[in-house]
Amino acid sequence: MKFMKLGSRPDIFYTKDSVRSVSSEVSSDLIIQVKGTRYLLHKFPLLSKCLHLQRLCLESLDSGNHQIVQLPDFPGGEEAFELCAKFCYGITITLSAYNIVSTRCAAEYLQMTEDAEKGNLIYKLEVFFNSCILRGWKDSVVTLQTTKALSLWSEELSITNRCIEAICSKVLKRVRNEDDISCSGTESLRDKSVRKGWWGEDLAELKIDLYWRIMIALKSDGKMPLNLIGDALKIYASRWLPKTGSDSDSRSEIASKYSLLLESIVNLLPAAKGVVSCSFLLKLLKVANDLKVFSSLKIELVKRVGLQFEEVTVNDLIMVCDVDLVMNILEEFMLQISQSPPTSPQRSRFAFERRRSRSAENVDFELQESRRSSSVSHSSKLKVAKLVDKYLQEVAKDVNLPLDKFVAIAETVPEFARCDHDDLYSAIDTYLKAHPELDKTERKRLCRILDCKKLSISSCMHAAQNELLPLRLVVQVLFFEQARAASSGGKVTNISSNIKALLTSYGIDPSKHAAQLSTSTSIHASDNWSVNGLNSPKNTTLRMKLAEDDFDENNDVEINGIGRSSRFKSFCSLPTKPKRMFSKLWSTNRSTTQKN
Repeated sequence: MKFMKLGSRPDIFYTKDSVRSVSSEVSSDLIIQVKGTRYLLHKFPLLSKCLHLQRLCLESLDSGNHQIVQLPDFPGGEEAFELCAKFCYGITITLSAYNIVSTRCAAEYLQMTEDAEKGNLIYKLEVFFNSCILRGWKDSVVTLQTTKALSLWSEELSITNRCIEAICSKVLKRVRNEDDISCSGTESLRDKSVRKGWWGEDLAELKIDLYWRIMIALKSDGKMPLNLIGDALKIYASRWLPKTGSDSDSRSEIASKYSLLLESIVNLLPAAKGVVSCSFLLKLLKVANDLKVFSSLKIELVKRVGLQFEEVTVNDLIMVCDVDLVMNILEEFMLQISQSPPTSPQRSRFAFERRRSRSAENVDFELQESRRSSSVSHSSKLKVAKLVDKYLQEVAKDVNLPLDKFVAIAETVPEFARCDHDDLYSAIDTYLKAHPELDKTERKRLCRILDCKKLSISSCMHAAQNELLPLRLVVQVLFFEQARAASSGGKVTNISSNIKALLTSYGIDPSKHAAQLSTSTSIHASDNWSVNGLNSPKNTTLRMKLAEDDFDENNDVEINGIGRSSRFKSFCSLPTKPKRMFSKLWSTNRSTTQKN
């Protein structure tokens, strides 16, 4: 860092009885009170360079052999005044980025201008400031930091603005040079990693008001890469935002301290998608939620996260902790996806007609871009669906998670986005284990979001033996697996031995029911199921088992310690005609029913 020395005489200031004096053969004739310190000095060297002291001496009263001058509001305090006084005596002083602001403000207060004497302190400080301080990166940043203590004086003297302009100029110049090096291919990966964030680390030491002005200036330039703005904001947030939540006693104090800071960081974020990672946005959202800041700020962050939700990891969502926030983000993602223009043949033809005056190449290019955008949206939905199911597996362990919230998150994902339901089944199974207090109605509501047709063989085997699942769902799983085996070759022998054993344990003969299930068999969780497949005499066993399940539900029967096979036997005498409620379970096509 740069420094400048002025004067050549040795230091002759000393302290005696809490008074600062000058060792001299000439008696002092001036007493200057600077805040809590008294100085015994001489009029001649001081008044010859300080116009303000000249005027004060004319207005002040003499006290014996000394004239007293009060300087209660002196900028920079005793240290700055003493530097100016030593300059007047010709004593050597050293100036640097750490003290030039306070010295410059003090010299301005004392009016040490060229009108008092040529080559006065203000002139020398300005030369040093412009030729050395503003040309150095570290000097400019440190000087800008010191303006905080004397903000009004620094603004008045344009010290702050000149530092900001110098810093922004250096950042932009450096970034352009680095881009040139990167394009030339002469930069190594190590050099690239070293230079990344070099300016963000230094600027992160600034308070938010000064940092804000620099970032606004960089963004308004229009040539600064937005991803570098995002990187710098990430460094700054890591430096200043609280890492963990605080106790309730100091929460209000911390909220008031950090709310403005968080709001400023969010407002500085470039609007473009992808300039910062979704993980970083979620960290900001967690801080906002912990601090209980303005709802508008959280809404803004939720929208930003929703815009690039496909980048999120399960750990990121778990870090947020608040299930309601995750639900809001998911809804925002689906809303933004739904608002994107779909690609359809009608739309494509309309676009072709509207652009028929253009060249064929341009039309083809625009249509390809539109399709690519649509496919990205679709892939994002698939990825997010997988993410949500993995997230549900984790939060399902929370014994305090209400069923309504679990189901709401699961149902937010479009049905087509789930290629399979294995992860969803795992989440449901985990939730059932963590919430053994759920009654039958609640368990059925939970399992209604599951599509048995989208379960793998291993998941089907697990579900078929899962005592926590409603019996209705278990029977669906068994018959779907039977149908899958039958559709693969049309022979019951293709059904695995485990499935046969399970069907037999439930009193169902696979050889009698395989023919009734075709590839067109469909079982849905909707309320418009038919009962065609159950009217067959061959399905008496199945109808009675469903009657067993509904009997328990309607009469709130709890049979502790009795397995499903025993419970089934106890209800063998039930009528074979299923109730209307049971008719929602099974659906087969009419032709298959007639054929049987």
